[in-house]
Amino acid sequence: MPGQFTMSIDKAVETARETEKLGVGGLLLFGLPQEKDEVGSDAYSESGIIQETLRALRQNVKNLLLITDICLCEYTSHGHCGLIRHRDVDNDSTLKLLADIGVSHARAGADMVAPSDMMDGRVAAIRSALDRDGFSNTPIMSYSAKYASAFYGPFREAADSAPQFGDRRSYQMDPPNAREALREIATDIQEGADIVMVKPALAYLDVIAKARRLFNVPLAAYQVSGEYSMIEAAARNGWIDRDRTILETTTAIKRAGADIIITYYALELARSL
Repeated sequence: MPGQFTMSIDKAVETARETEKLGVGGLLLFGLPQEKDEVGSDAYSESGIIQETLRALRQNVKNLLLITDICLCEYTSHGHCGLIRHRDVDNDSTLKLLADIGVSHARAGADMVAPSDMMDGRVAAIRSALDRDGFSNTPIMSYSAKYASAFYGPFREAADSAPQFGDRRSYQMDPPNAREALREIATDIQEGADIVMVKPALAYLDVIAKARRLFNVPLAAYQVSGEYSMIEAAARNGWIDRDRTILETTTAIKRAGADIIITYYALELARSL
C-alpha cells in the first residue's frame, strides 16, 4: 500500500510518539513475525514481536491507548485464523490459543485487545482468561461483524497472511447477510465485548447504521486496506480529489453511526482537522 510500511520496533516507537502528540485516540498493532509455524507460536510467545513492541511503547508513550489485534493468521504458515485439523479450521481448539494471546498482550502492556479471528466463543474465552490472570479491567474490542471481503487483499499481501488453501468464508461472514451480523454482535456483547466492530466499513454502512440503532455499546468501524488502496490508486490517476475523498469517506462512516474509526488515514486526518 503506498505510504504504508511494516515497522521495526524503533520506528513504531517514533510513530507512537507522533500519534500521541497529534491527539489520535490510539494505535491498533498487528505483528509480522520473523518465522511462522503451523500453530502461530509467535502470537502468544512472551518474546513475540507484539509483546516486545508493547514493552518498548510502554516505556516511551504514556497517554496513548495501545490496542492489539488477536488472531493467528499473521503468524501461521498456512495463513488461517485458527488451528488446522484435517484441512479445516478447528474452532474449539483455537480458543485457548486466542486466550493465551490476549493474556500475553495484557501482560506486555496492552490497554485493550481486539480479537479478529471470528471463532465462535472467542470473546468469552478471552474474557475468562483475562479475568483469571488479573486483567479484569482490560477491555475487549471485538471484530463482531467481520465479512469475508475482497477488500482485505493489500493487507494480506503485506503480511503474507493469505490462506495457503481454501478460504475464510467458513468463519467470516457472508457479504449479503446483514441479519447474521446483528446476531454476532449481540452474542459478542453477551460474552463480554466492551466495543463491537463492523469490518470493512464503506461497503457495510448499512450494517453500521443498523448496529447503532440496536445496540447501546461503543461501535467501531474499520476502513480496511482495500478501501485505502482504492482511494490512493484513483487519486494517483487523477480521477478523484484525494483530500476531499478521504474526508468524505471517513465522514460517511461517522455519519452511519461509528463511534470509533480505524483508518490508515488517522495521522493525516489528525494533522488536517
